Amino acid sequence: MAKKQSKPKKKSAPRAKSTKKKAPPQNRQPTLLFVILILLVGVVAGSGLFLLKSRLIHKAPVPVKPATIEKFSRPDFEIYPARVIPKKPLAAPALAPGKRPMVAIIIDDMGYEQKLCEKFIRLAAPITCSILPGSPHRLEIAQYAHKKGKCVMLHLPMEPVQYPAVNPGPGALLSSMGPDTLIRILKQDINSVPYISGVNNHMGSRLTADSDKMNQVLSILKTRRLFFIDSRTTAKTVARSSARLFALPFAERDVFLDNNPSEKKIRKQIKKLILIAEKTGVAIGIGHPHESTCKAIAAMIPEMEKRVRLVPASRLVSIPPL
Repeated sequence: MAKKQSKPKKKSAPRAKSTKKKAPPQNRQPTLLFVILILLVGVVAGSGLFLLKSRLIHKAPVPVKPATIEKFSRPDFEIYPARVIPKKPLAAPALAPGKRPMVAIIIDDMGYEQKLCEKFIRLAAPITCSILPGSPHRLEIAQYAHKKGKCVMLHLPMEPVQYPAVNPGPGALLSSMGPDTLIRILKQDINSVPYISGVNNHMGSRLTADSDKMNQVLSILKTRRLFFIDSRTTAKTVARSSARLFALPFAERDVFLDNNPSEKKIRKQIKKLILIAEKTGVAIGIGHPHESTCKAIAAMIPEMEKRVRLVPASRLVSIPPL
């Protein structure tokens, strides 16, 4: 039996060679998954931060006791000495025949209760306004006092012996400060209150007893042509000797008017101030922004004007004699 012959295979025509080179295959799937994963992580993290921030902003505030608010809104008023601090009288200005003795009243700690401070400024007497450097209304009060023709002073916070339990407030000069730091802060305090002609200390029972620190303070006041009035919060104060060293116009407090803020007690202190002036020729009283202090001064103005001359504190400073 004859074998079938297989048909010859047809030769396929040769394919034309492509001129384009094939790009190597790219594995896009892992890259896309990685990008998507990063985006998801970013969205989740961003959402978490947004929710956390929203909760922090909108959560109920922690209640604050009124005493705590008061503590941080304004420094404490003066720390009054436990007993009267005796002092040697300074040379009183020569009084012309028939002239009444002179009294100056300084209101310290101004700069916080603006409406009350303006009441003092409107009194029919040349009240001297002493303004704290870190107080929120220092500029408005200084401008208003200057406009009304009142003497303006810087009430300079200084370290008391009770520090740090008692803080004299922003801009305080501390015994731990080196000269550069102390002078820098002092200059900032001076520049923070406009129209000042002098300075008196807020607290300062420790710093005013430090001769090195007081020499540094008064050396700057001398270059600024400012006088210094010692509030006399300690019997150990050396402010007078420092003022003598720098030939700086100087004076000292005689009476705190409102260590007891009763209006009746304040009137009694004003009468004491008048008696000191009649004895020595001059006297300086220091009060604070209490409603009772303002009422007592207003009520006592007629009696004071009969017996003494009310003057700005700047009238009663002089260079301490040797």
